[in-house]
Amino acid sequence: MKVLSVFGTRPEAIKMGPLVRALGEAQHIESIVCTTGQHRAMLDQVMSLFGIVPAHDLDVMVANQTLNGLCSRLFERLDALYGQVKPDRVLVHGDTTTAMTAAVAAFHRRIPVGHVEAGLRTGDVQRPWPEEMNRRVIDVVSDWLFAPTASSRANLEREHLGGRIVVTGNTVIDALRQTVARLDGDGALRAAVDAPFGMLDPRRRLLLVTGHRRESFGSGFENICRALAELAARDDLQVVYPVHLNPNVQGPVNAHLGGLRNVHLVPPQDYLSFVRLMQRADVILTDSGGVQEEAPALGKPVLVMRDVTERPEAVEAGVVRLVGTESARIVAAVIDAVIDAISAPPPATGFDPGASPYGDGHASDRIVAALLEQPFTEFRPASRVAAIPFPA
Repeated sequence: MKVLSVFGTRPEAIKMGPLVRALGEAQHIESIVCTTGQHRAMLDQVMSLFGIVPAHDLDVMVANQTLNGLCSRLFERLDALYGQVKPDRVLVHGDTTTAMTAAVAAFHRRIPVGHVEAGLRTGDVQRPWPEEMNRRVIDVVSDWLFAPTASSRANLEREHLGGRIVVTGNTVIDALRQTVARLDGDGALRAAVDAPFGMLDPRRRLLLVTGHRRESFGSGFENICRALAELAARDDLQVVYPVHLNPNVQGPVNAHLGGLRNVHLVPPQDYLSFVRLMQRADVILTDSGGVQEEAPALGKPVLVMRDVTERPEAVEAGVVRLVGTESARIVAAVIDAVIDAISAPPPATGFDPGASPYGDGHASDRIVAALLEQPFTEFRPASRVAAIPFPA
């Protein structure tokens, strides 16, 4: 079976890395990787970490590209690639523009499509935009729907789609498990990863921040930055913010937070370094989907700067809270979650497969077994994911 995996952004590469490795080790599968270059520097970091060498690189990125311009280049180059490679199956991940166009282009050539991380929904096609539309389109044209959770399966079943649905867990937990094991097992590596963050004060609680969602551009990011500035004025808190390269993020973040004491604006981190920062954090403030999935497995409270999420399982389990982008609400939530929790134990650092509703670290094995029509047991979370004690 010739399987072509297509991805183009850093989050896709992180989540597809363990699966590409498992495909490469499987008998009866010829694994081929195509990257589109929708992200470039951030993508290459992850490829190196997981030892992925793409056979094809479409290099579609241009300055100031529009989504329609990106789609047009992707459709043209992917169509030519499919004609050249003639894969038996195309695998895509998640909800990016790369994933959507790769799936539709394969459908147009009658090539079967497998969707890794199928079935996530907010119910609002505008939020997140355009990801909600992308993932719905991919699910429509896919014949294998690899749902990470039972809730995702239920979403797909309600839509009466034609693909076969299996619950695999999320491959990001596979990536996290492998990365934590590497950090925990190598003290020299851990020290090297920590070295650039020697400015962190162990006496202050650490708030790790990520933010990049398009729907927050403008007033949303202004509000987020005002909240962080207010929090940074406290003596018992420090903020680390790896700032996304998008100018709509860079502009307000640097304008409001540049030069503030207790705020450390750093470039986007490679995955190894970011996992280490999550290990060291007391609380995580984010709008990232992947972080919502990863942090609970590290025992970290997560505050999500969105009003809706396509990942409700962690909210229901009590390990994630939605706080939106209103400044006062963010400030109050961070203070409640960490700063006033004087009696809280030191933050956890290890990987706990039973602490996450999103996976146990073996999703890739299940996907490979499904593709080869081999028996496997679908993912089921622990009977009760322990809620993180958010202080009242």
